[in-house]
Amino acid sequence: MGENGRMRATGVGSMPGEDYREAIKVVTGVLDDLVFVPELPDRGAPAGMIGRTLGLVTELAVDLQPAGWRLSSGGGVDHRRAASLMGHDLDLLEEELQEHEGTLKQQVTGPLTLAAAVALPRGERVLADHGARRDLAGALAAGIGEHLTALRRRFPRHELVVQIDEPGISSVLRGAVPTTSGFGRYRTVHPPEADVLLRGLVQAIEDAGGRSVVHCCADDVPVALLAGTGITAIGFDLALAQVDDRWAETFESGVDLWPGGLDPKALEGFMRRLGYEPSSYTDRMVVTPSCGLAGQTPGEARRSLECAQAIATSLS
Repeated sequence: MGENGRMRATGVGSMPGEDYREAIKVVTGVLDDLVFVPELPDRGAPAGMIGRTLGLVTELAVDLQPAGWRLSSGGGVDHRRAASLMGHDLDLLEEELQEHEGTLKQQVTGPLTLAAAVALPRGERVLADHGARRDLAGALAAGIGEHLTALRRRFPRHELVVQIDEPGISSVLRGAVPTTSGFGRYRTVHPPEADVLLRGLVQAIEDAGGRSVVHCCADDVPVALLAGTGITAIGFDLALAQVDDRWAETFESGVDLWPGGLDPKALEGFMRRLGYEPSSYTDRMVVTPSCGLAGQTPGEARRSLECAQAIATSLS
């Protein structure tokens, strides 16, 4: 929730390039309050969304294969590299934020998208096995809880927010994720199980003193499911969102909205069609670009964040 009735802005997570110190300077120099821990996937798989999250999961061993990340009997060098990169990045961020107060956002991959991305030792995805899905989600929750405790020691003057990235959740719920062979689809994970898996992570974040936000850039965000897990906000692609009662009901229930898009008229129009005027939502909204910025040039990424911050300031 915004401070003093102000709308805020932040980034989704990824940034271009390989210079982490420069990425930090852009993020902290542009954003007024809600800074985020940048992801620089150009540095390789251990620095990407999946690898970065697995680096925080210490209860399970994984290694990196040509086909992607896989559970294994012993952690591989890339798993250790992911953990090492996170520690290095946080050292630099801690140095930069010594005089800063506000909110710090850490991004992690959610349990459903992670299950669709990580393979079992025999090759199929974790998504194929109910017990493996549960174990991966449990290890993820434990790892994120420990990580938040470490973040609290590093950044004692910051409110901590965890953004749970679930770009694949809609495909998982529809049973639309291809099998390894490509000739079939994994069976649907039904909403009650999805709720349990997400709720466990949300609870771990809350127990560690953080707030949770789910980001889903699909065109069919499972709004009601996400809102029921205890999260505090939903991030979404404004251009893809369907204006319907689910969003209004979710907002009325106390879940904030983080619309992704850099068109202030589109943002105001979306909320107006839901029945809200700016005075009723400026302190419950965070403006972001529609997605991560890794595919942009450094200059474009800076301008995207500047635009998001300018929109938040102008609408406050």
